[in-house]
Order: sequence, then structure tokens, then C-alpha cells
Amino acid sequence: MFIPFLFMYYLIKNKYINVVMITFLVFSFLGDFSSVLFENPLMVSLSSMFYCLSYLSLAYAAVSRIRFFNIDKVVGICLLLVFTINAYLMYQLFEVLQIKISDTTEIALFGVKSMALMVLAFMAFATYLNKDTKASILFLSTALCFIFADVLYYISNYYVYHYSFVVLDRLLHVLGLFFLFNYIIEYNRKRKKRIVLQSSSTAEQIVV
Repeated sequence: MFIPFLFMYYLIKNKYINVVMITFLVFSFLGDFSSVLFENPLMVSLSSMFYCLSYLSLAYAAVSRIRFFNIDKVVGICLLLVFTINAYLMYQLFEVLQIKISDTTEIALFGVKSMALMVLAFMAFATYLNKDTKASILFLSTALCFIFADVLYYISNYYVYHYSFVVLDRLLHVLGLFFLFNYIIEYNRKRKKRIVLQSSSTAEQIVV
């Protein structure tokens, strides 16, 4: 439910927002809204679907911004190792949830969400190892917050319920949104700076 306030903050700060970000905001808001009505099984599925679509939009944004960069063999092995470990842990959680959840739709949505979050985390980690910048750190923090929040959501609702898990889940989700907005702000700041530098360079060439 913090989405509208963060949305307003972003617009005021940057006066710019792209289609992917709008998609993420809309689906995240719908996911937050429908998660309030957890008692209704239909709302549970809808909430999971909306969160799934929001994570898919972020994963798409991460993949679409891939640039071909040289990755050291050691770094590549680390990335593969991290991805494998995450995939294994997600699979183990998936196995547990198959026993606990009777709704096949919810299980399928968990699988899709997990894949989207794994792609998001993989790209964020690869970018961080390749470019140790403020933007890459913010993006990696965003991915990690969303992953842990999603895991805690399923643990608290389908495995071991504890109010501290619920609070931590919501806190990590909000923290992930905070990091994401700061990442977009940093990304747009650098983009605008590049445009200004290119314009200045073009103007100098014309004068010469």
C-alpha cells in the first residue's frame, strides 16, 4: 500500500517514468491491495498473480538492458554457482509447498515468480560484479529484498506462521521498493548526464 506514495515521490523527483516501471507499480499495488483480503482463496491467487506479473516486468527490464561485457572466468563460475544454489533452494521450497498447498494454480504462480526473481537476482549480481557502482548495488539490494520477502511470505502463510515473519516480509518488500526507486533515480540521473555530455560534444564539433 506504499506504492502510490513512492510513485508520487518518483514523479516529483524525476519528472519521468517508463512503461516498465508503470507496469510494475500497477501490478505491485494490485498485489498489495488483494493481499489484504487473504481470507478469500480467490484473492490469494489474484495477489500471487499480480506480484508474479510485477516481478516478471522487472526481470524483463533487467534482461532488456543486458550489454555484452567481458566476464572473468572466476566471476562467471561464481555467477553459475550462485544461480545453482538459488535454484536448488527454490526447488526445495517448491517441494515443501507442493505438500502444503492444494491449489495447483498457486504452486504454478510460485514457480513462475521464483524463476522471475532468480533471473532478476542473476542479472543484478552480474551487473554488480561487472560494474561496482551505486546503481548496481541498489539494484542488487532490490532483488535480494524481493527474494527474501517472497520466501518469508510463503513460509509464514503455508509452513510456520509467526508474526515476526509477516512483519519482516512487509518490511523487506517496502525496503526493496525503496532501493528500486533510488536505483531508477540514479539510472535516470546518469542517463541525463550522458545526454548532456553528448549534446555538448556534438555542439563543440559543429563549432569546430
